[in-house]
Amino acid sequence: MPEVEKEKTPRQALASLMRLCSRSEKCISDARRLLRRWGISDADAEAVVRKLVSERFIDENRYAASYVRDKVNLSGWGVHKIRAALAAKGVAKDAVERALSAVDKDGGRCRLLVRMERKMKSISGGTVYEKRTKIIRYGLSLGFDYEDVLGVADKICRDEQDED
Repeated sequence: MPEVEKEKTPRQALASLMRLCSRSEKCISDARRLLRRWGISDADAEAVVRKLVSERFIDENRYAASYVRDKVNLSGWGVHKIRAALAAKGVAKDAVERALSAVDKDGGRCRLLVRMERKMKSISGGTVYEKRTKIIRYGLSLGFDYEDVLGVADKICRDEQDED
């Protein structure tokens, strides 16, 4: 069970969440987690969440779009990893898919290439096959499509063999 912080009344919790949500996007599961931590009963928590949603302090579509933008541009994640993270947060599938539809596929491949080239430089020793396996694993861990990762890995390995 999560550690309970200083308990709040439902009114205090609503005010706190309104302040938090006005500073950064939150999803419903984030709000529920905070309400539990503050010791708010389930019934009161649902009332607070309904109020936040009705007054648009929380909007799952807006949250998903913001999350996708941040993870693509700042963290360099691929679509699969983002989809899994949003599903773990309980964000509705249609909101996730709508947000992911705005992702630039070509830009993602460019970011993947840059990250995998950087990773290849940090891999020391081993055969070309071992290095290729490591960068493929790395690319997949970023959440990119297998075909894209494989294509980029082949290009990097060809370039590395040409340099030798």
